[in-house]
Amino acid sequence: MFDKVIVPLDGSTTAEVALPYAEEFTGRMGTELVLLFVKEPQDYRSEYILQCYMDNIAKIAREAATLFLAESGVTELQVSTKILTGSPADQIIDFAESQGDCLIIMASHGQSGVGTRWTLGSVADKVVRAVNTPVGLIRANRDKPAVRGAIRLNRILAPVDGSKVSEASLPYVKEAARKLKAEVIFLEILKTHFVHAPSMELQIKDLKAARSEVTEYLDSLVQDFQKSGIAARQEIIESWESVSDEINRFTELNQIDLTIMATHGWSGPRRWVMGSVASNVLREGNTPIMMIRSTGPFKD
Repeated sequence: MFDKVIVPLDGSTTAEVALPYAEEFTGRMGTELVLLFVKEPQDYRSEYILQCYMDNIAKIAREAATLFLAESGVTELQVSTKILTGSPADQIIDFAESQGDCLIIMASHGQSGVGTRWTLGSVADKVVRAVNTPVGLIRANRDKPAVRGAIRLNRILAPVDGSKVSEASLPYVKEAARKLKAEVIFLEILKTHFVHAPSMELQIKDLKAARSEVTEYLDSLVQDFQKSGIAARQEIIESWESVSDEINRFTELNQIDLTIMATHGWSGPRRWVMGSVASNVLREGNTPIMMIRSTGPFKD
């Protein structure tokens, strides 16, 4: 499903926070790693200096990924570099969409600087909103150096809402889980709205019916994944709080390594507005998240 993983860099240690995740992902999946540097027009550093930087990062990434190659059956990771000039977001989007089946992995926040650093949060936001390619976003604190050798993508969270649109993420969840040998947890949040005491009994009855429906739906997903040899289970959370808050709380309490979710969905009796939820999960959470753009109908 992913022939290449693209990591946009700007020369900062903040942007490099995405590298350990990309190294494990490409190493365990056996896909090519492409390091992309976008030089803004006002950046006067020479191409030679930038290429030396990229070659050094490529060497480090290749060596780090070898720790995981045995799991993919690949003997050597293919790493390439590319330097482009222009608007960072535009160049990342255009390059990714020219590469076929690929995944972008990038830091979601960062530090800007005069002529040498992008504002990573702004760039990541523009990329995830405009690109059709799946995007993996890694939260980075200001100037936080990349920590190598400590990343393991063993537990994947797949939030769903029962809609076909939200299920756009499932092929990616299955492929990632199969290649990474990761456990998958399907999560659905049931919203509770007990506001009128006279109708409380009816509301509880409706909630029980919804819970039964959701359980059956999630069971079908679990069984499908288990038939493919993937460890999977389901979780249902009943809450009156926001869906994004519950997802973020769940990831923290259950040591989730990666959340994969669609960026849009349908609204309705038990449907979230997935675009808003995904945006809030990214903005407020700490767990790496892979955004899958759904091309189906949605309400925002």
